[in-house]
Amino acid sequence: MTRLLGGTLERVCKAVLLLCLLHFLVAVILYFDVYAQHLAFFSRFSARGPARALHPAASSSTNCSRPNTTAPSSGLPEAPSARPGPTAPALPPCPDSPPGLVGRLLIEFTSPMPLERVQRENPGVLLGGRYVPPDCTPAQTVAVIIPFRHREHHLRYWLHYLHPILRRQRLRYGVYVINQHGEDTFNRAKLLNVGFLEALKEDATYDCFIFSDVDLVPMDDRNLYRCGDQPRHFAIAMDKFGFRLPYAGYFGGVSGLSKAQFLRINGFPNEYWGWGGEDDDIFNRFTKIQNTKLTMKRDGIGSVRYQVLEVSRQPLFTNITVDIGRPPSWPPRG
Repeated sequence: MTRLLGGTLERVCKAVLLLCLLHFLVAVILYFDVYAQHLAFFSRFSARGPARALHPAASSSTNCSRPNTTAPSSGLPEAPSARPGPTAPALPPCPDSPPGLVGRLLIEFTSPMPLERVQRENPGVLLGGRYVPPDCTPAQTVAVIIPFRHREHHLRYWLHYLHPILRRQRLRYGVYVINQHGEDTFNRAKLLNVGFLEALKEDATYDCFIFSDVDLVPMDDRNLYRCGDQPRHFAIAMDKFGFRLPYAGYFGGVSGLSKAQFLRINGFPNEYWGWGGEDDDIFNRFTKIQNTKLTMKRDGIGSVRYQVLEVSRQPLFTNITVDIGRPPSWPPRG
């Protein structure tokens, strides 16, 4: 009788253990399924730890352990070398949902990241950071604009992650790093205006502009860097803010506007020196807040003043160093 009772208790314990394990697996699956509903998680890079990360909405796809590495063996077509020959037949349009996307990415910022390594990983990227898909014709030509100063370490990781992502998204794009000269107060929005104008000088066919901080890396390549019928905010959830927006109307980090949309709001404000404030002004330009509606007519792309000091086409990006002037000196109060 004792042996029979002991065997029964053993079976009951095993059944309870299996039920607990099944409950745990269901909880894990539901947890990741909820996160898969968000299409814009970003990771911000910090010298002390991970960067801001972006995570797009889930679609069925297979992740890989190191999706940021896209050597030719990955199956991504490379641009063929230019050589004389008969005119090539017209390529089909690029698909709305590129087949080579991998979904959620493994993002880390601890491995050494020399530019030589990034260049080896992206053999199809041309001088100046330009890329054209060799197997299809994209609907848009995208200029990625990065406001910049003294962030070389961040830039290497941005290039490491973003070039493979943009290539998998079958984009025709160019990367422009707008470097503010000198040590005066940083002016992010004015640098974005400069990037818009300078990119168009190089290629008048740009019709989509992605404005990105250098320390923001998407956590999912299904968040497509394209422009739509309305201005787009890509970084709607960042790890820095617990994968939430810090406040309603926040439009910072990474945003996308078509050429027509950018011109319609007269670009970005030039008068915000230092970090903060310009994101709210930009959002207000879209929503036509009355006070901003008045100031946007006199302050924007039509009034920006700057001097280009150097244009340097690097293997992975075009660096444009500019003098954007100094912030106004306000008279002392009292």
